[in-house]
Amino acid sequence: MTPPVRTLAELGPIVPELVVVLGAFALLMLDLFIDPRRRVITHVLAVATLLAAAALIAFGVGGQGSTLADMFVRDTGADVLKVVGLVVAAIALGYAWTYLRERALYQGEIPVLFLFTAAGMMLLVSANNLTMVYVGLELLALCSYALVACDRDNKLASEAAMKYFVLGALASGMLLFGMSLVYGAAGTLSLPGIHDAIGGLSSDGRVLMLTGMVFLIVGIAFKFGAAPFHMWLPDTYHGAPTPIVAFISSVPKLAAFGMTWRLLEVGLSPLHDQAQILLSILAALSLVVGNLFAIAQTNLKRMLAYSTISHVGFLLLGLAGGGETGYASAMFYVVSYAVMSAASFGAIVMLSRNGFEAEEIDDFKGLNQRSPWMAGLVLCIMASLAGVPPFLGFWAKLAVLQGALQGDLLWLAIVAIVFAVIGAFYYLRVIKVMYFDAPENAQLVQRPGTPIRTVFALNVLALLVVVPFFSPLMAWCQQAFAG
Repeated sequence: MTPPVRTLAELGPIVPELVVVLGAFALLMLDLFIDPRRRVITHVLAVATLLAAAALIAFGVGGQGSTLADMFVRDTGADVLKVVGLVVAAIALGYAWTYLRERALYQGEIPVLFLFTAAGMMLLVSANNLTMVYVGLELLALCSYALVACDRDNKLASEAAMKYFVLGALASGMLLFGMSLVYGAAGTLSLPGIHDAIGGLSSDGRVLMLTGMVFLIVGIAFKFGAAPFHMWLPDTYHGAPTPIVAFISSVPKLAAFGMTWRLLEVGLSPLHDQAQILLSILAALSLVVGNLFAIAQTNLKRMLAYSTISHVGFLLLGLAGGGETGYASAMFYVVSYAVMSAASFGAIVMLSRNGFEAEEIDDFKGLNQRSPWMAGLVLCIMASLAGVPPFLGFWAKLAVLQGALQGDLLWLAIVAIVFAVIGAFYYLRVIKVMYFDAPENAQLVQRPGTPIRTVFALNVLALLVVVPFFSPLMAWCQQAFAG
């Protein structure tokens, strides 16, 4: 039997993953010997580990290629998702320090869980085999469950973690069952091998393969939080600590996109016509449910949770369109959404205090009168989420609409445009209360502290700064699917 790695040189493509995992183990050991009052050291080291791994990928250290018996592949698409995921994880960890420390929730395992979750994301987007897909998925999911449950004495957080765990386990079961059917039909766990086997299937084998694909798409929909498999998402976002939500609303979405792309494009692309029907239905339902339910929310975190469902609908537009344009636009959308989502929950962190969570929309009343700079940053976030030009969200929505049209899905593009207009209402409501309502809460001021304020400002300004570089960023996404 040939070993998966014969020489150390073959580990080149997986060097960034090794850095993150070894960093997690090192921090786990360091936390045993460090004074709890000096945990800022492990926090800074965790952020440095994430940014170092992102730099290794950006500068091409280790090179692209496959390893671990071709179960792991590093290519341009994986590099794009990993760099963005690691940077966003570092931003979310930056938000977490002051927020969790004020509430006595910052334990040594928090940065370690962030690192292991990031490692799961990296493995998932580079998976070239069903085994690696499942390993990466479970590493990411199990650590995410633990992060959501870190506030053990809070009933809402415990309920959120339990719902997340139960429905996440159901989604994993759906995926695993779908993988078993696909393996039964193709006789291989390799995604390229499955692609090659589809053309030679008998009628019974094709039925088995299609059934497996349906279960895979259902599992993917659970992981994305697409309607009608979104039941866990609003309660999880509402109950979990806000910096944790900033993390799980962005990095796992990047991982879910990477998993979807690997399964449906690398493995099951000959069945795209059948997958397109299911993805189109999920996209339309997500757009309708997400936008209509978000309008009724008064809690900002729940509103952002339902808006996430609508954004998943836009993301599925590109995936349903398929082809180079569709997948590139979907990748650009998920990258854009990760930045926007981290900023939106970061705004709540910036206005929160111990005993005041700034979670209600009414908590933002009169923000412009107390902190015009903070109100301006929140305005940028809401405008970008609504898809107002020239913010990043506008270009992302435009890209996926083009992807849908390229895939002959005019009806779905029309549905998306209609509900994008409807969805603008609840984002504009936040802007309205900030600028036109009288302030009601004396605590509504921006959090002091230069580091966290700088991180938040850079996170928000990225929604504008990226726009002049829209073409190169989109070209980077297109490069992942060229040829």
